[in-house]
Amino acid sequence: MDFKTADLCDDHSQELRICQQEFKSYGQKRKFSGPIFTVRVFEDNVLVKEALESVPEGSVLVVDGGGSKRCALMGDRLGGIAQSRKLAGVIIYGCVRDTVELGSLDTGILALGSNPLKSRKEGKGDSSIPITFGGIDWKPGEYVYADEDGVILSSLPLI
Repeated sequence: MDFKTADLCDDHSQELRICQQEFKSYGQKRKFSGPIFTVRVFEDNVLVKEALESVPEGSVLVVDGGGSKRCALMGDRLGGIAQSRKLAGVIIYGCVRDTVELGSLDTGILALGSNPLKSRKEGKGDSSIPITFGGIDWKPGEYVYADEDGVILSSLPLI
C-alpha cells in the first residue's frame, strides 16, 4: 500500500472528506486504508469486540465512542483480535489501554488517547450505521485512508 494522504488530497480534494480530529497512533502501522465498518458505543466495548470478530479482513473498524476519555474501548486483547483477523486498522473516537502491547501489533490503531480503566460490558450501541465525528460523516462501505498527516474519506477506492 503506497499512498500519502497529502498526495491523495492534491489529486482528489473535491471528492474527499478530511477528518478534523487529530488522533494518536498506537499500532505499528502508521499508514493504513480500507473499507469502513462502523460501531457507535459509549463507554461500553461489547459491540467493538463483536465487530472485530466479524468484519472482513483488510477492513477498518471505525468506533464512535462519543469522544469519551473516561475509559478505554480497546486494549491488548481486542487489539490482538484485530491483528489476528488481519484488519487494516481501527480508528477510535475514544481511548485505548495497554498501549505498550498495542505498539507491538502489526495493525493500524488510532485513538484520542489512553486510559487504564476498562469499559462497561452491557452491549449497548449500534453497528453498521452512519456516524459523525471529526467534522465529517463516516459511512459503512466507504473508504478511509490514514497516515501521519491525517485521515481522509472517499466514497470510492482511490488506490
